[in-house]
Amino acid sequence: MEPTEIANRLQEKFPLEVEEARSFRDQVFVTVRRERILDICRYLYGAPDLNMNFLTDLCGVDYPERKDRFEVVYNLYSLKFNHRILLKARVPADDPSIDSVVSVWSGANWHEREACDMYGIVFNGHPDLRRILMPEDWEGFPQRKDYPLKGKEGWEYRGFEDTKELHSHDREWNIG
Repeated sequence: MEPTEIANRLQEKFPLEVEEARSFRDQVFVTVRRERILDICRYLYGAPDLNMNFLTDLCGVDYPERKDRFEVVYNLYSLKFNHRILLKARVPADDPSIDSVVSVWSGANWHEREACDMYGIVFNGHPDLRRILMPEDWEGFPQRKDYPLKGKEGWEYRGFEDTKELHSHDREWNIG
């Protein structure tokens, strides 16, 4: 099935939830309302002729100039039928949360943790939203566009000296 056909099916099945469907460089993007993301994903996974059984990727995106500042992008693929579609859900800055899709694709677990860790997007119903890339005591969300490039002023990762020591021989050993 062509991605435009999948987008049309979504518009028929969820007419109030599909905000936009567009194509760019042979990829089809369907933007949906975040309130029904779990239902839409369950449909894409469970419909026998769609069978989107593989979540290739899930990521956060930051658009600070928009009213709905964040997006969560789901790259979905059917191993059985070899078709794909990209699903987007806009998430506002004043309530950066969306339902978790771990119950549909267990592989979403780490992707959602990364988006939470890097952007501060909370995935409701996620089984374990601990930080995954940054230390537990890290303040802020490093992938947000307004995050300082050098980190918070006066704050240094406590493991910095240990890391320096660990890599002190890199040049000598021809590693770095």
